[in-house]
Amino acid sequence: MRFFENPNIDFMGLRRKAYILSWALIIISLASIFFKGINWGVDFSGGTLLQVHVEGTDIATVRKVVLDMGLKSATVQNFGEPSEFLIRYKENVDAGDVVKTLKEKLGKDVRLDRTEKVGPTIGRELKEQSIIIVVVALLLMLLYIWIRFDLYFGLGAVLALFHDSIITLGMYSLAGLEFTTTTVAALLTIIGYSINDTIVVSDRVREYLASFEGMKLLPEKLYEIFNKAINSTLSRTVITSFTTLIVVIALMFFGGPVLFGFAFTLFVGIIVGTYSSIFVVSALVYELKTRQSRKAHAKK
Repeated sequence: MRFFENPNIDFMGLRRKAYILSWALIIISLASIFFKGINWGVDFSGGTLLQVHVEGTDIATVRKVVLDMGLKSATVQNFGEPSEFLIRYKENVDAGDVVKTLKEKLGKDVRLDRTEKVGPTIGRELKEQSIIIVVVALLLMLLYIWIRFDLYFGLGAVLALFHDSIITLGMYSLAGLEFTTTTVAALLTIIGYSINDTIVVSDRVREYLASFEGMKLLPEKLYEIFNKAINSTLSRTVITSFTTLIVVIALMFFGGPVLFGFAFTLFVGIIVGTYSSIFVVSALVYELKTRQSRKAHAKK
């Protein structure tokens, strides 16, 4: 099965437009992360989370009762169904007391479906560990590609992974979704998925470069080789991403609220990762190798 039959798209010619798009997305993402912030889950921020079931009550009424209790940091949101509510707060108040007060004030049966409590120290440690995990994963990717290909491919791939991670995190921030340990798992999944696409394209570039081994290639020849490599793997890249997205979209719509954040992260990450594999990685490596080629010819 092929989506494209002998494509001949000038990807290298589009690289500057891709740079503009990438920078725009990165700026929007960073602005959202720094100004809007990330909606840290209880795992990271510390505090208590309750999931309660109350029939025939709207969210505004539940929120008023919770705030009247003195839980000024509390946030209340629906969780899947109109009768399911998630209550988060940082105050040192027992979950049983909250449920008891809700029963008294609402005059309805309140069912406690889930409760989680995380101390601020544990939450801070989880944040630090999550950052370390992602950074270590990126550095190991750099080392692997450096050994398998060369330093230029490694730098291009890791810069693209930073690009993918920042944009995905920015879109997550814009959507206002709760950032949990599951989100970290999704980000690591994206890093692995994106690097797989990158290696496929890089391997094809190396294959074409091997036929010119020992020769100092002109930038024009490198331009042709990189375009040829991307076009020859384009069908495989698009089909792989498309079939994966079908599963992710199914998770988003039918996996329920628990899996939505995970699926959303994968959805954005796969799209951005596919884009970066086609437009960003090869373009960065091409720029680096072109500079190397010009310096080599200048020495003649």
